Formats: sequence, structure tokens, C-alpha cells
Amino acid sequence: MTRVVLLLALLPTAHLLADKPRPGAAADAPIKVGIIGLDNYQTVAFTQIFHDPKAGDGLKGLKVVAAFQAGSPDIEESVNNLPKWTEQIKKFGVEVVNTPEEVLKQSDAILLMSVDGRAHLEQLKPILKAGKPVYVGRPLAASLADAVEIFRLAAEHKTPIFTCSQHRFSPGFIGMRNHPEVGEVLGADVYGGCPREPHHPDLFWHGVHGVETLYTILGPGCVSVTRTSTDLADQVTGEWNDGRVGTYRGIRRGAPKYSATVFGSKGVSTAGIYGHGVPVKGVAPTNDKYMGYEATAAEIAKFFKTRTPPVSAEETIELFAFMEAAEESKRQKGAPVKLEDVLAKARKK
Repeated sequence: MTRVVLLLALLPTAHLLADKPRPGAAADAPIKVGIIGLDNYQTVAFTQIFHDPKAGDGLKGLKVVAAFQAGSPDIEESVNNLPKWTEQIKKFGVEVVNTPEEVLKQSDAILLMSVDGRAHLEQLKPILKAGKPVYVGRPLAASLADAVEIFRLAAEHKTPIFTCSQHRFSPGFIGMRNHPEVGEVLGADVYGGCPREPHHPDLFWHGVHGVETLYTILGPGCVSVTRTSTDLADQVTGEWNDGRVGTYRGIRRGAPKYSATVFGSKGVSTAGIYGHGVPVKGVAPTNDKYMGYEATAAEIAKFFKTRTPPVSAEETIELFAFMEAAEESKRQKGAPVKLEDVLAKARKK
């Protein structure tokens, strides 16, 4: 088996699960959403969008009812943001409860939003066992092995799950797939901020947004990765199974703009960043303009209503294999690493 796509075909998936009605729910009853993890600004952004009385039809029918703080004492971002976003979430009438079990009891669907990818596998186990559809904020996991196990458990319990960066559905990125100036996409060079944190592999913490942008534009099918890494930047080059080449430049020093150059059969174009987050009065982050929370919220709402994930398990696992292969290439001083090799290793853990 020489191609990673063949290996991915053998992985259990959650995206083929049949649509199931909520037991005991009236047809017009709102979907009650619970949040686990309040150290992430997106908990506030998504709640504001779902509760907006002027929201479009695709965003109606969801109500966030309960939340559990979670949080990680060894992550500065978590420690600093947990009290801030907890107070903000209360302003939307959301009950902050003492245990994740209470959130599960009150909810039809779950937003797992804690910023610590290391914690997600254990946090997901009871959610997946309960069979409640769950959206997981980035990063899904802090290792490829955990990502594979999460999707295995989802398939075992027949629970719909999906995860994505907010960049995934930004019109400026996903619109490049059918851009009139580009035509058929033949390659892309993506760039964005990539700060390091000791508790996650280099790309898993924040670089995942840029890698997801690359996959949003090119789609799956990467077979091997090489990486050059310095304290200033990372340059990761992926070779796709049809000969296309995609690169990700992770910026550590200098302006951390998020965009891409896309190469196509008709021309070359810079990806535009049209999506922007809904501001929360007094607390909106300064880089909110590129986030695209509304588009992601619309996909989450559709997912909770239909139980059909908009991003497949296979593509997400390949994306994490891309990042793990980049880690291995760094360890091997820039040698090319096949995704199927790191996947095989992860599945043995």
C-alpha cells in the first residue's frame, strides 16, 4: 500500500452516520447546545451568533444553555482568558455549571472548545459515548495518535463529530477552489502566524490554522512532506498524489498576516480574507477581521441539525498526519517523510 489515500480509506469514519432525530424533542424545539471549555474566545463569538435574533435562517434554532469552564493551569492563554470569557458567556443567559456531566445532561449537542488539545481525547470520551453530536475547536488533539483514536471512538459509538479552523469556511479561502481567475487549482503557498508553545508540537498549536487553509484550497491527497525550520519561520512543502505541490510558511517573527498565493490553470491569485468575526462589545480581539466566525457558526448549526459533518474524518486525520510528518521531517533535519508512515506508527499506539 503505497498511497496515503488507500490507508485513509481503512480508517473508521463518523461522517457516514445516518441522520437521527433528537429523542423526545418537538420538531420546532431549539437544539440545546452545551459548551465545555471557556478559555477560548470562540465560545463567546459562537454564542452571540446563535443567540442573535437577527441571525439568518441557517443560524436559527440553536440555544446555548450550559457551560463548564475546564481550563489548563500550565497554559498562560487558558489561565488569562478563562475568567474573562466565563463572565462574558453569562451575559447571554448561559448557566455555568460545576461539571461536564451537567453540561451533557442539559444539552442536545456539544461545543468542546477548551484550547488544550492534550485534554480533548479524555474530554470527548463521555460525549461520544452519550451519542451527542460534537464540534471540537482547534486543535482537535496534540498528537496524531490522539486524533486517530478520537475518530475511532466516534465511529464505535456512532457519534457525529467534526473539527475545523475558522479559516476553513472563510469565503476568501474556500472560494479559491472555484475562483474565476485561477481555474483548476494546481498548487498553493499559504502563510500565517505560527508561534511555538512547549505543550504542543510546533504546528499543532497555532500553525494548524495555516495547514487547514492549505487543505481548504488543495483538498486531501498529500503523500509526503519536507520541512525547514528556524526560530524565524517554518517552511513545510507537501507533495500531493497528483503531482501538485503545496507549501505552508509559518511566521514567527514579523507581521503574521494570513493569506495564500494560489496557482491555477487560468492564472495566479492571492487569496482574499473576506470573513470577519462578530464583535463582542468591549472584548473583541484586534485580529478579529480575518476569523470568519459567522461562516463556521453556520456550518456548526447545520451539522447539529443534520448530524452530517461538513469535513470528513479522513481529511482531518490526513491534515494531522501532514503536521506530524512535518515534525518528523524536522527531527530528520529536513528529510522527506511519508504520511502513510506516520499514520501507521500512530495507529499502533
